Amino acid sequence: MAHQASDRRDQAVRAAVEQGLLTETDPVAGILDIAGVRASAAALRAAFEEITDAPVLHAFAVKAAPLVPVLRLLDSEGIGAEVASPGELALALAAGVRAERIVLDSPAKTRAELNEALGLGIAVNADNLQELARIDALVRSGAGSGSGFGAGPGFGSGSGGSQLGLRVNAQIGAGAIGALSTATATSKFGVALRDEGTRERVVRAYLDRPWLTRLHTHSGSQGLGLELMTQGVRAVYELAEEINATAGRQQIDTIDIGGGLPVNFATDEETPTFSDYARALRSAVPGLFDGRYGLVTEFGRSLLAKHGTVLTRVEYTKTTGARPIAVTHAGVQVATRTVYDPASWPLRIAAYDAEGAPKAGATVVQDVAGPACFAGDLLAEARELPLLEPGDVVAALDTGAYYFSSHYAYNSLARPGVHGFHTDSGGVRFSTVRAPQTVREIVAESGGDRPDALL
Repeated sequence: MAHQASDRRDQAVRAAVEQGLLTETDPVAGILDIAGVRASAAALRAAFEEITDAPVLHAFAVKAAPLVPVLRLLDSEGIGAEVASPGELALALAAGVRAERIVLDSPAKTRAELNEALGLGIAVNADNLQELARIDALVRSGAGSGSGFGAGPGFGSGSGGSQLGLRVNAQIGAGAIGALSTATATSKFGVALRDEGTRERVVRAYLDRPWLTRLHTHSGSQGLGLELMTQGVRAVYELAEEINATAGRQQIDTIDIGGGLPVNFATDEETPTFSDYARALRSAVPGLFDGRYGLVTEFGRSLLAKHGTVLTRVEYTKTTGARPIAVTHAGVQVATRTVYDPASWPLRIAAYDAEGAPKAGATVVQDVAGPACFAGDLLAEARELPLLEPGDVVAALDTGAYYFSSHYAYNSLARPGVHGFHTDSGGVRFSTVRAPQTVREIVAESGGDRPDALL
């Protein structure tokens, strides 16, 4: 599978060069392997079908790739949407994702956001007890479906009622990347389950609200191992069992286990797999899979990362302090995390020649630099690659998630175009997902229509 994916990537790079995706005016381009995305979606579905017969909604974390055609592709593969802002919700709706297959998570939802979600019948995970109080008022006022909140998981059933839950922080500790660890003792997300008196308050919150039928957790993202992930899910499952026992009925019918499966950025291999995670969950939390609970997942990076590539041409090369440096047009504007935290977010770099063929030759330790005006704007430092020359093509691998969404407008550098590709016996066909940003658009969004505003 990895070999097939790398072969498709090589074909796509050559085709991108031949078909003019990289130009003087658009020197950076993102490409996305459609077949790879479909394969990941199928692998996710199959992994959970193997361990449970209960309903499962796989909701893609829109922040990982907030692009309408991507969301529509995933929707066609049975993957819904997890949204965390009005903008992400609008994107999911524009992609045609049905309301009952959308989940709203955010630590800072406004009353307007909550009212809209309830009106549409979208599932909502409250982040804290104050937010629950806001939802109480909306329920009393008849917002959304009022007393008719959906019963049961309702995935794709068209029941029209919002499924409501509460996010809890199991406080299991941090993974390797602290900024992405959301289940630490002081995380800003969810209700801290181990704080004194909190567990009792959470149980009471459910008993007082018979329409509160879900529990949600998400322990982290890249850098979090399977053991910590399963610990977080187990803690929330045990809380669900306690609430249901205290209520004397199965009030909680669905557990949203979040996402966060780490991605292997070191090789082409996709590991750990969705199946690895599902089996680890079944081993650690067997009661979660006996058919009593519907499930929601919120994977993002692990669905797309391996299937995207950022391409850019080498503009100049130089040697400084005996170190060869290739200056390209892809840097902090597309790889913000990598540039500012290279130890946590190293990228694999592949070298291609000016025709888009894999570059041969002895490897040389060299830097791959971006265009931004600060010294740390490096895609890769002291990396062994065939010696790069002007006109060569540099590919930043495993960039299908976040690297197409986290644009950083430093130096007013343009957002690159993103193009999906399909390979078959007829060659490589590209379809534009997002057109490259133009200079005119940069001026327009920077107040270009009101130059005298401060005079």
